[in-house]
Amino acid sequence: MFDLRSASVLVTGGTKGIGRGIAGVFARAGADVAIAARSDVGDAVADLDALGSGRVIGVRADVRDPASCAAMAKDVVDSFGGIDVVCANAGIFPEAPLDAMTPEQLAEVLDVNVKGNIFTVQACLPALTASGRGRVILTSSITGPITGFPGWSHYGASKAAQLGFMRTAAIELAPRGITVNAIMPGNIFTEGLADLGEDYLAGMTRAIPAGTLGKPEDIGHLAAFLATVEAGYITGQAIAVDGGQVLPESPDAVMR
Repeated sequence: MFDLRSASVLVTGGTKGIGRGIAGVFARAGADVAIAARSDVGDAVADLDALGSGRVIGVRADVRDPASCAAMAKDVVDSFGGIDVVCANAGIFPEAPLDAMTPEQLAEVLDVNVKGNIFTVQACLPALTASGRGRVILTSSITGPITGFPGWSHYGASKAAQLGFMRTAAIELAPRGITVNAIMPGNIFTEGLADLGEDYLAGMTRAIPAGTLGKPEDIGHLAAFLATVEAGYITGQAIAVDGGQVLPESPDAVMR
């Protein structure tokens, strides 16, 4: 069960953070993995290549640009012979209070987090259809669809928008044998989260019933399951991976 050794997987934003964790889980499972990013991908490819038996390649791409997404998909197909799984993970989360947010800041977040997902999926659709078992997995967030946090209204809006896209895409693509699902991470310890400071990390940890921040691999494990043949009857779903963070009615409800 749950054999991914023949799968061809594309992970956007795969050089660090949650994307790196997702790519690492697939690499350890023996899949062929392509990681895409705007930045240099060489070091990440070398690290991931040592994890499993499958091939690992890097692709320079900007998900805001449909032509770049098309070139990215072509590179993966040329290297692996097809694409079975697309993990549309590339995203940004700059802080901007609502009363000071500029049109440029709003556009940047929506361009990467919403349009970037759609352009990525569009570019990969021919290969996903040819696969006969295509899987699309979006990295959303609990922020926006379930919770809110000051300074991230544009980010929260983008993550909620991803779920709207997911539900209709799941309907449209079901006749092709393609499933579309989303993972909603809670507070996952990544480079970006570390930059928010020790006080933020401590406060967030106290709010999580599991008593710890998540790891990027926690998101990767769910992504890997959703990519399997066995998960083929799951589509249009958004699943929180948050250690129970959204459950407490108040901070006093978290037991230690």
